Amino acid sequence: MGLRSFLHKITAPRPHGTAPTGDLKMVFVVNHGLKMGKGKIAAQVGHGAVQAMLNGGNKNPLMIEAWLGTGQKKICVKGNDASHLEQIEQQAAELNILTSIVRDAGHTQIPSGSLTILALGPAGAEQLEPITGALKLL
Repeated sequence: MGLRSFLHKITAPRPHGTAPTGDLKMVFVVNHGLKMGKGKIAAQVGHGAVQAMLNGGNKNPLMIEAWLGTGQKKICVKGNDASHLEQIEQQAAELNILTSIVRDAGHTQIPSGSLTILALGPAGAEQLEPITGALKLL
């Protein structure tokens, strides 16, 4: 942990409320229609994890703390294409599940702006199951 992170940790106000309990996870829906290589998928999922952490830290810090304390479970599943990922994002938003979209910069395999990853959560497994449970594991 760097000095800035340490100082922030000891000086930042603690989140208020009750921390979530149960099976918490992040789900990364990969745009399988782009035919990305394994390394590209790994990099894009990494971007999604960072974005989801930052987004969650701003919007629901108690969920982030609980997820970090329970092993940081992450699941990668296949989405058909960009419109499929957008449809899933809309379903998640209706259920108040945190979402983060990753779009590629276009430096390597795929065109700039391509929707590569939809990150969901962290959230309770019971919340995520209805919208991602039928998707195949990557």
